[in-house]
Amino acid sequence: MSYYESSLAQAKALGEKEHVRILAIESSCDETAAAVVEDGRKILSNAVFTQIDLHALYGGVVPEIASRAHVEKVDRMVDRALRDAGMTLEEVDALAVTYGPGLVGALLIGVSCAKALAFALRKPLIPVNHIEGHICANFLTHPDLEPPFSCLVVSGGHSHLFAVEDYGVFRVLGQTQDDAAGEAFDKAARVLDIPYPGGPLLDKLAEAGDPHALKLPRPKTEGRYDYSFSGLKTAFINAVHNARQKGEALNDADLAASFRAAVVSILVDKAMLAARELGLDKMALAGGVSANSLLRREMEKACAQNGVKLYLPRLSLCGDNAAMIGSAAYYHLLRGEIADLTLNAKPALRL
Repeated sequence: MSYYESSLAQAKALGEKEHVRILAIESSCDETAAAVVEDGRKILSNAVFTQIDLHALYGGVVPEIASRAHVEKVDRMVDRALRDAGMTLEEVDALAVTYGPGLVGALLIGVSCAKALAFALRKPLIPVNHIEGHICANFLTHPDLEPPFSCLVVSGGHSHLFAVEDYGVFRVLGQTQDDAAGEAFDKAARVLDIPYPGGPLLDKLAEAGDPHALKLPRPKTEGRYDYSFSGLKTAFINAVHNARQKGEALNDADLAASFRAAVVSILVDKAMLAARELGLDKMALAGGVSANSLLRREMEKACAQNGVKLYLPRLSLCGDNAAMIGSAAYYHLLRGEIADLTLNAKPALRL
């Protein structure tokens, strides 16, 4: 029996098992992570090595450095995840891995490691879309959450609004037409000389500022639920540069607060418009920017006003981690959606 045939038979049998434990690996960008997740809802361990210090000198993620760091750390994170879960490799029921989207070199490290382990252990290998993983972080935070619901995914590379119609079934309602919200935050932070990682530090600085200090445009899009942040980012950069050239005094906290308020208002307004028009009464946030303090406050307020129940991921699960990959993988496993050993990284993978 081939590896794939054996894996299919195991996947079918696991559907009848009382508890299924998946070892998941995430390496799509600048976090090397491994986790053990039980039944898609319970975190047994969640080990993350962040590369922030490695990339801070360059003001952003350097793909080659990220890939080298993954090579050095991935086996250590797997060992730590197993140790924290009190398990051995042989006790794991299946392997899962992010295979896209992301940096191709970084993805390949995780995919290669997961394939090697799956083949050596003769256990099923489950490929997971990184964006789906972010959505499933909410299942780990809220055991009562079930589809259908809408989900706003906001990160450094993505700004998408999805209808989650069932486990593993997604419909795109809206998406950014240019820059992602997280990317816009990072570029605005750079203009204010805020060090990497800019987005979270800009959020902290903005707490002390006046969000009405600088008037900024709210870009319009052809799609009712689509986003656009390029024009807003350019308007902010031009306003700061013009003020500096004129020698005008600038308050960085006010500038940060004004930009943050503009981005958040766009994110919230479009998400709530979709909820009202499509009759969606449950909404979740996901992705690194879902940790933004103003976004969480404003979304809570808007959902309360519109009778929508809001689900927010734990702050520790907003950024890249492997537990979210293990959660998503569980539902694919139940449907027998596993990979063979030809699995490859797909940096431009869509959901």
